[in-house]
Amino acid sequence: MYKYKQVKDNVYVLSLDNHVEVSAALAAFCTEKGILAGKIIGLGAVSEATFRFLNPNTMKYVDKTFTEQMEITNLTGNISQKDGKPYLHLHITASREDYTCIGGHLLTAYINGACELYVEAFPGVEIGRRIDPKLGITLYQF
Repeated sequence: MYKYKQVKDNVYVLSLDNHVEVSAALAAFCTEKGILAGKIIGLGAVSEATFRFLNPNTMKYVDKTFTEQMEITNLTGNISQKDGKPYLHLHITASREDYTCIGGHLLTAYINGACELYVEAFPGVEIGRRIDPKLGITLYQF
């Protein structure tokens, strides 16, 4: 799913394999390395991505899948834990063939070309997640 190089005690550079799903590969990497807190940044190219948008009026999520070649101009996120497992919160901006950009909360994305990521772990830090009953979304629990 990926290749990586550890460049510091808590910093990794990853290259995801072509056609893998980004969220699944990152979750597998974090599980392998025991990373339960940290940050992620990256770029690359995808052929399909599903974004999620929270409608604040209805407090319901709306998912939309885009099936086209896109450049990841920015992928950013954080790593925390929920139920003792890595929990990824990822956002993405992607450019289309006509140079317009789309973006949002990333659910899934399939690499078509390359994806290069930087993962910084926060060793010894515990950042949990809980559902906020008023908002109905999963927030940090300190």
